[in-house]
Amino acid sequence: QVQLVESGGGLVQAGESLRLSCTASGRSFSSYTMSWFRQAPGEERKFVAGINWNGGTTLYADSVKGRFTISRDNAKNTVYLQMNRLKPEDTAVYYCAVLLSIVVVTGTDDYDYWGQGTQVTVSS
Repeated sequence: QVQLVESGGGLVQAGESLRLSCTASGRSFSSYTMSWFRQAPGEERKFVAGINWNGGTTLYADSVKGRFTISRDNAKNTVYLQMNRLKPEDTAVYYCAVLLSIVVVTGTDDYDYWGQGTQVTVSS
């Protein structure tokens, strides 16, 4: 059974940093795209960042470019999201997702596996 488990969320003040992790179990995703999405209350789930199988391609939402960095460790079947200079508008539940493809795409409907999410709250 495939599971994606996110960790690392929490409550921080504006300007601080957090590092999210998402570890997969049940199968290896080393050949596939892994991404992070987020969903704020009352809003749709939105793409944050994605990384292809070998880390050679990354893609970021405009709102996080220059502040967030996505990376992966295929030996650990894990994807990370380093979030720096956090803002109150970054407050959301953050989800990791796997796309059984080598390309990085931003649409939620394209992804095949999802984690349960981890809450990130940024106070002003």
